[in-house]
Amino acid sequence: MTGPSSTVEQLLHQQRSFEDVGEPLHRTTFVVVDLETTGTSPGTARITEIGAVKTRGGEVVGEFQTLVDPGMPIPPMIVALTGITDAMLVAAPRIETVLPSFLEFLGDAVLVAHNAPFDTGFLRAACKEHGYRWPGNQVVDTVTLARRATTKEEAPNKKLSTLARVFGTVVEPNHRALEDARATSEILHKMLERIAAFGITHREDLDALRNPMPEAIRKKASMAEGVPAKPGVYTFRGPRGERLYVGTSKNLRARVKSYFTTGEQRRSIREMLELAVGVDTIVCATELEANVREVRLIAEHRPRYNRRSSRPERTPWVRLTDERYPRLVVSRSVAGPEGALGPMRSGSDARLAIEVLQGALGVRTCTTRLPITPRANARACLLKDLGACAAPCVRGAESGYDATASSARDALREDPTPVVSALERQIGERAEALDYERAAELRDGVSAVIDGAMRAQRLASLARCAIVAVRRVGEGWDVAAFRAGAMVGTERVTEGVWDAADRLRARTTDLGLEEEVLVEERELVSRWIETPGTRLLYVDGEWSSPVAGAGRHARWVAARRADREARPVIRGAQG
Repeated sequence: MTGPSSTVEQLLHQQRSFEDVGEPLHRTTFVVVDLETTGTSPGTARITEIGAVKTRGGEVVGEFQTLVDPGMPIPPMIVALTGITDAMLVAAPRIETVLPSFLEFLGDAVLVAHNAPFDTGFLRAACKEHGYRWPGNQVVDTVTLARRATTKEEAPNKKLSTLARVFGTVVEPNHRALEDARATSEILHKMLERIAAFGITHREDLDALRNPMPEAIRKKASMAEGVPAKPGVYTFRGPRGERLYVGTSKNLRARVKSYFTTGEQRRSIREMLELAVGVDTIVCATELEANVREVRLIAEHRPRYNRRSSRPERTPWVRLTDERYPRLVVSRSVAGPEGALGPMRSGSDARLAIEVLQGALGVRTCTTRLPITPRANARACLLKDLGACAAPCVRGAESGYDATASSARDALREDPTPVVSALERQIGERAEALDYERAAELRDGVSAVIDGAMRAQRLASLARCAIVAVRRVGEGWDVAAFRAGAMVGTERVTEGVWDAADRLRARTTDLGLEEEVLVEERELVSRWIETPGTRLLYVDGEWSSPVAGAGRHARWVAARRADREARPVIRGAQG
């Protein structure tokens, strides 16, 4: 029989804390900011005054106000509007002096402003100009909020003065920064009381204000009620129990709820939400475990609305065909990373790699499967006359093509240096001839070969050993074990790192890997192990990269990446 005390204990155990449901708005810190400026554009105007009010639970906990020397005259129209004159700013600090204090005052609070793009635009521009990192706080625009919280009848426009009248603020806006920030703060909290009826009750819900979801989808937010606020994997299910979409999050509850409240703009995901009737979650000890489980679930179930990794068999590799006179092909599946380049980053990279390998080594380009002994009527293509192919099609074994295939095999498996050397000469010749476009194409091809070879060698090395590693995360440690490139277990501990490592190490020998390890899982594991700060505790077997391997030519990959990052983004013309 259960006594009263044990019943109470069970109820307390079942009751969720605030941390389980996210941060409620009455515990959220807001910083309401208002700026006065010399004009409307951050490109030509400057800030003349900053006023900010920090609140929590509707109570003011701090204020910030300062005039700012803009370094330029204030237009007469602005003087008439704000009352701020050049004489008032003679002794005012410059913005580069003010910014550190303001950013410290802001902290990690939600940043609020009336017509927020205006204020955040000036603040971002000032940070960029003077070398300060913009903190990227969550932003709430009270204009957007007013569209949800007021009707057209009571507030035909959403001006600050109009809203102050509607909500009867104590402070009247007057185009001075601190007074306007105080009025905006009052309006903010009165509107938050109104929109609680729309399900906007927690900090995580605030993004819904920008793009409100349709009522039919928003009502499904109740799916998140039983979801823990812990890291892990979530799976949306359809009416027949089918898996629609798999994802990961550091806070499962907040992420699941956000689908129904943040105005999801992707058409396919909105369609998924319309179909979803439930969500399953798996709490994971570490972020790595969540990412690996996601990859495995997507590969196993092929959810309809997952695009990333939903077709692992389409990962491109470059390999030699299994025939008497092999040729290079793009392969969508290989038995393992040994003897092939890849996984390549794209199909175009795979084709680039094949082009430069053929040009540097003389691998045949024809797609015909050649007989061991050439046919009597066989004819060679132009490449034979150019000396670019040994022509086994007409010369058979006497062509010396076996040496070509062996060189290609060595370049794929071990050392691509002969390819790099040959192409380096060609790139130099093209550059001297001012044919920079072709030189860049060849450079990209070499980079694709090196990148593919490096990835193949890293994954092949992982496949030959078992590893237990640890990484510092906050106040604790993430300990993880791997065998053959597959994750076999993780733990997050605050002490007893070696005890956890020993437990996980035992699993690397006891746990059998009956199925082939997914390439994407091996890539996740490789990146985790190689991240700076990760320490190896146990390595059973050999984990190494060959001294004469592709890694010594990594500069080609870095050069191509730097070139891509330096290119301007070209967008379609508007008009």
